[in-house]
Amino acid sequence: MKSTEDKLNHVMVEFYEKLSSWEQAVVKDKGYSLPLVHTVEILGGHGPMRMKELAEKIGVTTGTLTVQIDKMVKLELVTRKPHESDRRSILVELTSQGHELYEEHDALHLQLTGELTAKFSDEERAQFLSFLQRVNAEF
Repeated sequence: MKSTEDKLNHVMVEFYEKLSSWEQAVVKDKGYSLPLVHTVEILGGHGPMRMKELAEKIGVTTGTLTVQIDKMVKLELVTRKPHESDRRSILVELTSQGHELYEEHDALHLQLTGELTAKFSDEERAQFLSFLQRVNAEF
């Protein structure tokens, strides 16, 4: 008989796989890579960021991020500019086209969230939110 922790582990992995598959399908339809869209999501949610901070949030090296940002500059999704108070740092910022992609993708996430929690009561939604916030805080 499996423990609750073991069951939770498998359910979390299953959820991650389903969410990843959904995300991959949505992104594929738009012609963008998943790392590109994740970068847009982070910048859209947090605003302009230093390359080092952005790389840490995404979980890649600054070298890997530089290649990604080069592609995004060419696609006119982001701009690079010197940091105002630290001349050694570069800020990455969404362009208006990048903001449009963020808003469009965020709306798809909101729709999915609504669909997945449609049968939840307001209290269950609040509990679910609290649980996910606590899980995220552990990362």
